[in-house]
Amino acid sequence: MSERTNMTDDIYFAPLLPWQQVLWSQLTQRVLAPQQSLPHALLAAGMQGMGKRAFVWRLVAWLLCRVRDEHPLGACGHCESCQWLRSGTHPSLQALPLISLPVSGDNAYNQEIASSTAKDKKSTKTASNASLKIKVDDIRALQPFIYQGGQGMRICVLDHAEKMTIAAANALLKTLEEPQAQVYLFLISDAPSQLLPTIKSRVQQLALQRIDPAISLDYVTQALGSTVNHREAVGAAAIEQLIQLANGAPLAAITLAQAPWYSKRALWLTTWQALRSGKRSSVAASDYWQTQLGIIEFIQLSELMLLDMRRVSLGFDALQKDVKLAEILQDNEPSESVIEHFSYSLQQTKIALQQNVQEKFAYDNLMQELVSL
Repeated sequence: MSERTNMTDDIYFAPLLPWQQVLWSQLTQRVLAPQQSLPHALLAAGMQGMGKRAFVWRLVAWLLCRVRDEHPLGACGHCESCQWLRSGTHPSLQALPLISLPVSGDNAYNQEIASSTAKDKKSTKTASNASLKIKVDDIRALQPFIYQGGQGMRICVLDHAEKMTIAAANALLKTLEEPQAQVYLFLISDAPSQLLPTIKSRVQQLALQRIDPAISLDYVTQALGSTVNHREAVGAAAIEQLIQLANGAPLAAITLAQAPWYSKRALWLTTWQALRSGKRSSVAASDYWQTQLGIIEFIQLSELMLLDMRRVSLGFDALQKDVKLAEILQDNEPSESVIEHFSYSLQQTKIALQQNVQEKFAYDNLMQELVSL
């Protein structure tokens, strides 16, 4: 088996996530039942980290599998169709944006939250820019594939569907309004509220958003095992905190636990206090943190800390119980306007990084802003 085959096995043929078993059974039984079929357009939508991309790519593989009747639990992995998927050359599958087609080793579980875990700033920018817009010409380029007729089942996957321009969405409407036999469209979106109402009204949403808390807790506990980054023991309270911080999304909770910046939350607070009290200069803090985390990771860390600051300022309990954030805020709580200003600075830094601003310069500016937080 080639290296390329190994890289894509976990995308199309991974075990079904436990909270998706009921939906999987409902859909596959519908396909296999006489006189029934799937809706021609399906929407997998919701927060990152719930496994919607893993579900879609697994279902795509099963639908295209030549012997799916004999394998109701997932694609066989051996037929000609499955081999085409592994090689990234399936003639009956198209995806937009092009980077969404899982042929480069991106694990579908990690793909769900890749933008928040990429270790390489350059790769993060590339993926972000490449998927920024789905344009009308992209949709039009799919038309020959969709309307070729007489070619058996054909599947189109539109990842980040909220990134369609208005013109692209309007072009897609024609396909949604005039469904073709054996043509299925899967739309995936992390922000379904940004989809045009005319699009949402013509697709059937997959019931992927509700996850039983007990199933989520069990899955995250088993996935993390006894360690985080092979250093810290993971207790029940720590796992529950991770799930809370991830808004109940199990895959996001796992990725959060494994993120190199998550263990540096207390260090972030120490730096903030030292800067605010004048015990440390912004230049020294910048130089130090550049040896600890990449700028993207530091921004992610800062955004999490601001999230809890906002909660405390609104009178809610801090989600992070294992650091002294709430205790520190009792003595000197930043105003909402100051928090918003630093949050704005973080967003502007992200934009600047996409324009090739040097990481050191970005770090220096953020540390100067952190002094005033």
